[in-house]
Amino acid sequence: MNQRRNGILSVAGGIGALFWLALAQPGAAAELKVLSAGAFKQVVLALVPDFERQTGHKVTVDNDTAGGLTKRIEAGEVFDVAVITPRAVDDLIAKGKIVPGSRIALATVGIGVVVKEGAPRPDISTLEAFKNALLAAKTVAYIDPASGGSSGIYLDKLFERMGIAGEIRPKAKLKRGGYVADLIASGEAELGIHQISEIVPVRGVTLVGPLPKEIQNITTYAGGLSSGSKAPIEARQLLEALHDAKAAEVLKSKGMEPAGS
Repeated sequence: MNQRRNGILSVAGGIGALFWLALAQPGAAAELKVLSAGAFKQVVLALVPDFERQTGHKVTVDNDTAGGLTKRIEAGEVFDVAVITPRAVDDLIAKGKIVPGSRIALATVGIGVVVKEGAPRPDISTLEAFKNALLAAKTVAYIDPASGGSSGIYLDKLFERMGIAGEIRPKAKLKRGGYVADLIASGEAELGIHQISEIVPVRGVTLVGPLPKEIQNITTYAGGLSSGSKAPIEARQLLEALHDAKAAEVLKSKGMEPAGS
């Protein structure tokens, strides 16, 4: 009887040891998907390699305009971390798509003017100078407002306020996504306007500078966690990595500034 009892205890003890050993082992590598607004994409891509090396997780990054991403998430696209505007994050929290309380302000970025490398740099130091540069340009490229891009929506309204929408729209080269500066580098447009972080990565162009202060538009980007993530702990690790000291250094190198939470 004692022998049988000891055998049962031994088996039970072995199962218990295996249970605790399993808990002690690091989790399996997770596959994480980030949906990032275009302005923040280069930051994510710069930080992902170190995150993957340190954690063993794998990260894929997909980008679109903030408006485009919001529609995709609302339609049920699977993701783990989203980087869009704070307002869009809040809207998605209200709709049950993003975890309440997970929003973190990550970065801010302004809008800049770009020309082809080697081309004369127009004077944009004042509102009047910027207006003259726009009117003098044969073609002006910016993000199509209909695509939901933050800068395109702002610029469309700005041109109306400046009283030059009628002159700009006929010569506008609208881009639905990606880099407006690509149209400048290829020669398809003479002058481009886009968020600075989306000008800096493009070769063959020159950043003339930011818009004049009185008409500058600063966009804040925030991250949030998917309420449907299958790897919520790992997703939170990734979001925190987009907000640490190293991320702040990368932000500045990409034409952005860290944002307060």
